[in-house]
Order: sequence, then C-alpha cells, then structure tokens
Amino acid sequence: MNHGTILEMRNIEKDYFGNKVLKGVNLTVKPGEIHALLGENGAGKSTLMNILFGMPVIHTTGGFNGEVTFNGSPVALKSPREAMDIGIGMVHQEFMLIPGFTVTENIKLNREITKHNAVSRVLGDSMKSLNMTQMEKDARKALDTLGIGIDEWAKVAGLPVGYMQFVEIAREIDKQNIKLLVFDEPTAVLTESEADTLLQAMKKIADSGIAILFITHRLDEVMSVADNITILRDGELVAALKKEETNVTQLAELMVGRKIEKMAQRDHDLGDDSNIVLKIRNLEVEMPGEEVKGIDLDIRKGEIIGLGGLAGQGKIGIANGIMGLYPATGEVELSGRQIELNNPKASLTNGLAFVSEDRRGVGLLLDSSIELNIVITAMQMKEMFLKKLAFFEQADAKHIREHALKMIEDLDIRCRGPQQLTRRLSGGNQQKVCIARALTLSPNVLFVSEPTRGIDIGAKKLVLDLLVKLNKEMGMTIIMTSSELGELRSICDRIAIITEGKVEGILSPDDSDANFGLMMAGEYKKVHGKEAV
Repeated sequence: MNHGTILEMRNIEKDYFGNKVLKGVNLTVKPGEIHALLGENGAGKSTLMNILFGMPVIHTTGGFNGEVTFNGSPVALKSPREAMDIGIGMVHQEFMLIPGFTVTENIKLNREITKHNAVSRVLGDSMKSLNMTQMEKDARKALDTLGIGIDEWAKVAGLPVGYMQFVEIAREIDKQNIKLLVFDEPTAVLTESEADTLLQAMKKIADSGIAILFITHRLDEVMSVADNITILRDGELVAALKKEETNVTQLAELMVGRKIEKMAQRDHDLGDDSNIVLKIRNLEVEMPGEEVKGIDLDIRKGEIIGLGGLAGQGKIGIANGIMGLYPATGEVELSGRQIELNNPKASLTNGLAFVSEDRRGVGLLLDSSIELNIVITAMQMKEMFLKKLAFFEQADAKHIREHALKMIEDLDIRCRGPQQLTRRLSGGNQQKVCIARALTLSPNVLFVSEPTRGIDIGAKKLVLDLLVKLNKEMGMTIIMTSSELGELRSICDRIAIITEGKVEGILSPDDSDANFGLMMAGEYKKVHGKEAV
C-alpha cells in the first residue's frame, strides 16, 4: 500500500440492472494534488463519485465491486455523512444553499458555533446562543481563501449565481477535517474572471495539503491547474497522464475516440446553402439547465443534422424552445414562412413535429392506448380523426384503428394490439409510439431529442434505423439531439456542436475525434484559430 496517497480506488465495477457503467476503473490521488477527471456524458464520472461519496443510489442498486482506500485505510462508505466525517467534501453542480439564510449561516449550517448565555448556564447547553462573531470570522477566512469579496452577513437570496458557487466552496473548505475536495464542473456558472479567481483559489487549497478531484469539460482549465489527469470513456479507464505528458488536442481525442460504425451510406445530394428548409436566427431559450444563448443555424432540406455537446450546454433547449415548451426569442423560418415562437400549436400546424427527450413526462399518455397516443396530437391540433355530427364532433374510431394498425406495422411496434396501454411497452417500443405520433402530423421537419435514452442497445439500433428509413424513403428532414456522439456520427450528415448555449461549430461525422473533443470542450477555435463550418 502506498501511504503517499490520500485516495485509491481499485478495480471499481458497477452495473445498473445488467448495464455495466464502470468496468474495472482505477484512480489514485495524492495529498495536495489537483487531479482532473475527464470524460464525455455517460463516461462514468458521476457514478465513480457517487461510490466515493457513499451515495444511496449506489447501495439501493446492488452496491459495487472493487476497493476504496482513504488516507491509508480501507473504507466502505454507506452515506455522504460518513464521507464527510472522514474528510471528503463535494461541491455539487446543483446549489444546496438556503436562500433566506446569510452567507455565514449557509457556510456554518449543521456546524454552528455556540456560546453560553445567562439562560443556558441555568437550563443547560440546549439553550446556548449562536456565536455569530466567531462564525462570521470563520466564514470571512474561507471567503478570503477564495479571493472573493462577498459580505459574510449578506443574504444568499439575490446573489449572482457565480457568488453562490463560491459560497458552496467556502462551506467545504471551512470544514476542519477536510482532506479531499471533489469539484464537479465548478466553473460552469462562473464568468471568465470568476473562473480565473476560482482556479487560483484551487491552487491555494492544494498548497495547504488538501487534495482536489476536478471534474470539468474545460480542457484549458485542466492544463492550467491539474497535476495529473484520468480519462474515462464508456465506463473504462482509457488514460492516466501527467499534465506534462499531454496537450489539449490529445485529451480531446482520448475523451471521445471510438470506432464509429456508419449505419447507412448517404447516397443523396443535400445541395448547397440555397436549399435551406429551416432558418434559425439569434434563438435564445430560457430552459433551466439547457439555456440557449443566441443560436444561428441553417437546416438543409432532406438532411439528418445532429445537435451534440456536453450536458447543460444548451443542445436540448433548441427544439424545446422552437416547439414552444420554454420561453424563446429570435426568428425561426420554415420554407420562407415565419414560425411564431412561444406557441406550440403554431409550430405543429406549420409543419414541425417533436419527439421529446422526456417520453414519459411529456411524450406519452402512459395509461392510454397505443392508438390514442398515436393520434391525440393530430386530433387536437389539426382536427384529424374526428367525425362531425350535427352539434358536436366525436372520435372516428374506425379511422383511428386503421391508422394505428398501419403505424404499428410500418414502424414495427412490438405490442399485443393498438388497444394495449403504452405503459406496458418496452422503452424502445414506447419511443416508436412517440415517433408514430409525430409522423401522424405529416411534418416537413422532425425534431428528435435523445431518441435512445433509457433503452437497451438492440432497441437503440432499431430506433436509429427507423430515423434513417424515414429520411431516405420519405425525404424527411430530421434534427436529432443526442448526448451519444457515436450515434450522431453513425447516421447524421452534419453535426453541430453546442457549447455554452451557442454553436461552437459544425463537423462532418467523419471528422477527427480530436476535433469533436475540442469543440465539445470549447477549445476548437483556440487551437485552430478558426470556426468549423
């Protein structure tokens, strides 16, 4: 055992219901080291950190295999409280602050310092007062370590999000026994100057002997502060490097590199930029966690274009904004005709259709039949499948059944019949029902968001094959948003990478792994000095 290490994770394996998400991963961190942990969405970073922090999701799903040693001793952490007790802290992406409390109260929450008063001396310790003077002094020290000028007595409510991130970090470094800090995308909500301040603070923290695990997609930050780098891909360890042994381009390639199997040969001419079916200009969308901050994009008639990028960068927000599910501004033009934003009916009736990433929450009526799910939007938006009677309309059951049976056959939806509840279908077949509903609208352009999320590998291929079939046989223009870069590269004609709410660039699916990785990390223009178009 190497006692020069603070953390050793050996041969870590984890599966969720048969799906192996970590495959023999090793990780070693030394005291006072800044160790970067890199990987695409779904690479296994979060699962590895959940194991380290004793998160309940690990233990309620069968635990994990492998060994974790902390500060020279084997540990089997069952809860975040146990992790904190031995000196592991984590700064999460999602804020865990109480808005109505002051900065000091948030930093000292559950670790308050108390002092005796006249009543407590008689009635006991439970009547002690808060020692606000000492608490504010400690809070000030933690904030000064970070180099941030927040007033320790200020309320958290109303603080800029960047300052909230610093309060989260100050709370962790104020803990007396802290030996290892995990930073999960800590600069994601910070301005450039705030990010620089944080990186300098991380160096100061490390210089004090505290180890830092730094999870980020910003490769320039990695090269700026990290000592060592571990890269995961598809649940496997692909590289463990010293910073001096690598560069931004190699890191980008290692993050995304994999064999790409083309699912279909593109055999049609998409034409030039005069063949534009959908024109998007200065699109901004207020979708929490997926904000779009000024997208310009032209979609060519008859293509499959992919929207890729890391989680939280805005790719999901594009379709949701255009289809009116979240507040949006800008201009969207379909075949020369302006589409009214913030109006789902306008989008649907003008030739757009959408298969949502949230098929259970938005895409399906789970306790209704397959046939009703297929026709419901067309009934509501286009008054299809209705029989007009003297004073009212009613559903045309015969027409609905005929259409549903055709869709079930055409899309190969595996079911007992059109009356089966969609809740009883497999994930892949539920996704096909969502696509059938969209196709029933006879759209000119189909948005498909995360079409293979949560379905098994066999069903994924069936769904992707279906999208290719719709594109080739019906000439349908498809805009596919996915966190699975390999899937985008397997079926798309072009792929637009979205970074920090904007188009970082557009690549061919055959472009290099390095270029895809650089774009996803927002480093392409810095390395190449130009945009990819």
